[in-house]
Amino acid sequence: MNLKDYPDREFLMIELAQKLAGDLNTALMTHDTVTFAVPGGTTPGPVFDALSAVDLDWSRVQVLLTDERWVPETSDRSNARLIRERLLQDKAAKARFIGYYDGSDLSDAGVAKAAERIAPLLPISVLLLGMGADMHTASLFPGSDQLAAALEDDAPALMAVTAPGAPEPRVTLTAQALKSALAVHILITGRDKRDALEQAVALDDPMQAPVSVVLGAASVHWAE
Repeated sequence: MNLKDYPDREFLMIELAQKLAGDLNTALMTHDTVTFAVPGGTTPGPVFDALSAVDLDWSRVQVLLTDERWVPETSDRSNARLIRERLLQDKAAKARFIGYYDGSDLSDAGVAKAAERIAPLLPISVLLLGMGADMHTASLFPGSDQLAAALEDDAPALMAVTAPGAPEPRVTLTAQALKSALAVHILITGRDKRDALEQAVALDDPMQAPVSVVLGAASVHWAE
């Protein structure tokens, strides 16, 4: 793990956007298309704002979410909505976004259809993740009934999961899909997340700290 401290959040967001752009550009030098996997939530919004203005060959960038609530994009809880509003703007509007929700029930067949859509995009070229104070990442939650299966090396790339206390089901990339990424970045802010990171490192147990599955290869970006 490479931990990078920043003097403030604004500087973090700008520097991380530049780093992601550099990784994407490097990948584009050797691949016809590249896959950029990103989280939802409000924290990465300023990173996306800065990144969307960067001059890249965005038409060759394929964007997918690390996880998604099974709700339409009209919902305030849709991660896809955030990505369209904050990342797929300006120059990055040329990127291709591959979403998960298609209006169907979240059945085995629905998950399989979503998995088929993203199969050609794997492995991930550049991965950006967040982390919760409970040490979850993507929708890999400690205590989840589906966690053990999602951590297996032979797990499918995408699984349906439930989050503790959440009103809707979700889909998430599994550990094997996250670990296959060529470049991994984790964005966290606040003292509680820094404390959680240190706890995850000490535990080194994916069942208690799911984020630990990617920490070894990750650059972690933190500001108070």
